[in-house]
Amino acid sequence: MSTPLWTTADPLIALLAETPLVRERGGESLQRQLHQQIRAAILSGRMPSGARLPGSRALAEALGVSRNSATAAYDLLGAEGFIQLSRQGTTVAALAHTGAVDPSRRSAKAPSKRQSALPAVAQRNALVRDNGRSSSEQWAFRPGVPALSRFPLAVWKRCLDRAIQRAGVSALGYGDPHGEERLRVAIAQHLAVARGVRCGPEQVVITEGAQEALSLSMRLVCNPGDTGWVEEPGYRGAQTAMVCSDLNVVPIRVDHDGICVPENGWTTSPPRIIYTTPSHQYPIGTVLTASRRLELISNAQAHGAWIIEDDYDSEFRHAGEPIGAMQGLVPHAPVLYTGTFSKTLFPALRLGFLVLPEALLARSRILTQETLRGGHRFEQLALAEFIESGHFSRHLGRMRRLYRARQDLLRESLAKYLKTPHTITGGFSGMHLTVRLTPEYPDVKIAEAAHAYDMAPTPLSRFALQPTAQDNGLVLGYGNTAEARIPSLVQRLAQLIQGGSIQ
Repeated sequence: MSTPLWTTADPLIALLAETPLVRERGGESLQRQLHQQIRAAILSGRMPSGARLPGSRALAEALGVSRNSATAAYDLLGAEGFIQLSRQGTTVAALAHTGAVDPSRRSAKAPSKRQSALPAVAQRNALVRDNGRSSSEQWAFRPGVPALSRFPLAVWKRCLDRAIQRAGVSALGYGDPHGEERLRVAIAQHLAVARGVRCGPEQVVITEGAQEALSLSMRLVCNPGDTGWVEEPGYRGAQTAMVCSDLNVVPIRVDHDGICVPENGWTTSPPRIIYTTPSHQYPIGTVLTASRRLELISNAQAHGAWIIEDDYDSEFRHAGEPIGAMQGLVPHAPVLYTGTFSKTLFPALRLGFLVLPEALLARSRILTQETLRGGHRFEQLALAEFIESGHFSRHLGRMRRLYRARQDLLRESLAKYLKTPHTITGGFSGMHLTVRLTPEYPDVKIAEAAHAYDMAPTPLSRFALQPTAQDNGLVLGYGNTAEARIPSLVQRLAQLIQGGSIQ
């Protein structure tokens, strides 16, 4: 009878005996289990630096595994730098002390040293606002969600299939950081006709949705500590983009004519950048008048400020022709124009765009080339064909008619069922309207109650950085809410509003 190559006194073998290897069909391999257990013993400090390990043959014999499994586990640990393999034997490598403790030996009440020693996080983490719990896109009245069931998916699939067939493997690389040229040409042509935007394809940058366009705009023209103006109440994504760019965020009130800059605003808190939604203010729904647009551009030029014009859903105007973009009002306006296909097509597409002023092109090229990587190339090429072939325009026309009908029905239902004091703003464009309520009907409480009935209205107060009594209300999206459901949903919502009174 041969003499065993191992003894139970061997520290590693004794440790491994505490947690036997699991031998189940379809489970983790013995090699992987062995590697993980030895690594855990080293990281926990139970096998300290310099400790000698049994040879692969002895380890295999002790655990009843093949020598190949033991050798492979040692080889991987050696490649990772946990152990040192040599002719003189195998030892635990000299590792920096991490404060790791064997979880089995840690008191339930004792805090983890590793957790307590974590470095500090950026201060901006505390500045980004929590705007409430998320909800399903299928819930009624959620703002910003288009009629997903009405998207021509079969047509889109054909465009995507053709894009893949034509481009093939050539579109598997990063591509142009500014986006596919074919799509940039199609967008520039569409914007010139539909929105009155002055631009060539070289000014268009394809982004991963409008949020990336906003963040890119901040990186291009702002420095930490600069002042940014946002509409109040306004789009929360713009507020977050400014906070993450380390800007001093100043809310500017919105009235019935759009963003209303105080008389002393340009002297007391001059901005580097101004965010506005002039064609359909989000979420109030007002339109920035021509006089205010021109005044805003003129003052921005005089004070060296930039304007971000977010034209997120103004393609869907329900009364008359769409209102033209502010960017095209005057030549050489200091306006960065952003748009998105999340509202006009579907959110998962994750394609938006930024139109840069000509004056910014040369100065921004290096930054955009070094920070953008392209991507979604097949989707970009498919979208280009979708636009070129007229499918995009036809889809917009169908959606305008659909959203107009849903908006009309929503107004009728509110007039019929909502008997508490309220006013309705917006709804003449886009996919939402806003119901303003008196303060005794708190919007956050009502919105939370609506979640129980698969409704997701957004409290108006959550759009304001400094909420006032006039910022109490509900933003109701009707884009993805079927007409047949609207009357009964509004009836239920009216009951919740009445029941949410604090009187």
